[in-house]
Parts: sequence; structure tokens; C-alpha cells
Amino acid sequence: MTVSQDPNQEISALKEELLRTQLAYRMATEMCQFKAGFLARVSHELRSPINSLIGLQQLILSDLCEDPAEEREFVAQANASALRMVALLDAILNVARTEYGTNRLNIEPVQLARVLADVGELTRLQAADRNLPLNIEKPDPEIYVLADSHWLKQVLLNLVDTPLKLMREGSVCVSIHPDPSAGYVHIQVEDQRPSSAWSEPIDLLQSAPKTDEQPNGNSILSPGLNLLVNQTLLELMKGRLELLAVPSPNQESNLTRIQCSIPLVTQ
Repeated sequence: MTVSQDPNQEISALKEELLRTQLAYRMATEMCQFKAGFLARVSHELRSPINSLIGLQQLILSDLCEDPAEEREFVAQANASALRMVALLDAILNVARTEYGTNRLNIEPVQLARVLADVGELTRLQAADRNLPLNIEKPDPEIYVLADSHWLKQVLLNLVDTPLKLMREGSVCVSIHPDPSAGYVHIQVEDQRPSSAWSEPIDLLQSAPKTDEQPNGNSILSPGLNLLVNQTLLELMKGRLELLAVPSPNQESNLTRIQCSIPLVTQ
């Protein structure tokens, strides 16, 4: 003989199960939308270096070079386009392997001060070479976050290294804002990269670029794709990435502020 459960308990359990199902559905829907935009952006970024590579090879094969020096220049440009494709594919493969479990994340309590110290050591020389002030706030050594230390360092390194590559003047500042009530630590990166560096739509973390955008001509990923890669890695660690401020050509201020939020280890 089985004892039936209290109807109120059954209703409560069903409501909780329905809530979990609705939450899982919303998360799956958002992830599908994110991946669709990510794929569109990757396709766009791959098309530019591929078209450049094909065009340069056609010039060489058609004997349209004026002299051997010009032919070598075209070969060098084709090589740069190929390297840009390799850099893009490497970044995408790293994210894909991590997301689908080939590269497994090791989520554990990580001392934030240690991670930021490593980021500082890896970027201070470049900042000094370019005569750009770099200020990384030293957090309380008691602050620990739940993350994969390797990938968290890679994300923060990218957020600091990218503006250093793009800036000719200004500074890069990293500040720490613990929020125990929300269960997160917010890491803000401020810089003065030129507004021309943001040659993409303002909703960089969501929208695919327009097909008439011009490539930036170098081997680093575009700002939008860089942010998407970092956002994906942070989401896998239950974190998030937000653009708090982006400069525009019509504004006197060229301040860029990016916020990285990581789950806080609470006592």
C-alpha cells in the first residue's frame, strides 16, 4: 500500500519543475540566438582574408606583376591573409573545444589577485614599450572566484592586450568591484582606444556585421569577434561580459569600458 503525497506538495513540486523547464528553455533559446550571430560573424571575418588571398594569387598567376619585387610584395600580403585566417580558426576552435567538452574546464576557487598579477606581468612590457600607462588594481587577497584559472587569465589578458595594440596614447586601467549581494566580482577595463577601432555596430555582443564593412587589414581579430570569444568563455564559467561605454566619432571622450563579471566564492 502506497501513501499518497499531500496535494499541496505535489503542486509545489510541479511548479518548481515547470520553472526549471522554462528556465532551461530560455537559456537554450538565448544560446541558439548567440550561436547564430557568432556563426554569421565568423563567416564574414573568414570571407575577407580568403577573398584577399584568392585575389593576390590570381594577380601572380596571371603574370600581372610589374617586377619580381612587386610579386614578392603580393606573396607577402597573401601570407598575411593566410595567417589571419589561421588566427581566426585557432580562436574559434579553442572556444568550440571548450564548449563541447574536448577542452574541459576546471572550475575551482581561484585567487583573483594571483590571476591579475600574472596578467600584469604579461602586459607591462608591451605597455612600457608603447609608453602607455597601465594600472591594474590589486584586489584583496581574500577574494576568490569560481573559474578556470587558465581561461580566466586568457580572457583578462585579451581585454588588456587588445587596447594596448590599438592605442597610441592614453592609458589602460583595471579596477575591481566585489558585489557579495549579487554573488559576483565585477572587473572593469577602461581604455582610450580610438573610436575607429569600433568599426562595427554598437551591439557588438549580439549583431552580425554588415556585409559592406571593410576589413581592418591586420592579423588580429576584430573587436566584436574578440568580445564574442571572450563572452563565450565567460558564459561557460557562469560569468558574463558587458560593454558599459564605447566611444563614437561625435563624442569628445574616447573612453571604452568593458566589464567582466565572475562568480564570487562566498564563505
